[in-house]
Amino acid sequence: MANHKPQPVKTLRMAKVQVAIWENQGQKGPFHTVTVSRSYYDEEWKHTDNFTAGDLLTLAKLLDQAHSWIFERQAETVDS
Repeated sequence: MANHKPQPVKTLRMAKVQVAIWENQGQKGPFHTVTVSRSYYDEEWKHTDNFTAGDLLTLAKLLDQAHSWIFERQAETVDS
């Protein structure tokens, strides 16, 4: 039996910043969570959840896009 690693339902990237959107199942139905990370190179590619001041606007833009994507999915669920 192969290990199935959960994957985000949507990944948004800009420069070295990434926002992953995850779908979870709760008692009241599906809900979404978000994880954020930044890639950097230190002899190999690594990820961190720490951001520099220069990353903040990029992070804010990606979080805004994630928010819009989640609410569009919720509207589709309500409409169907």
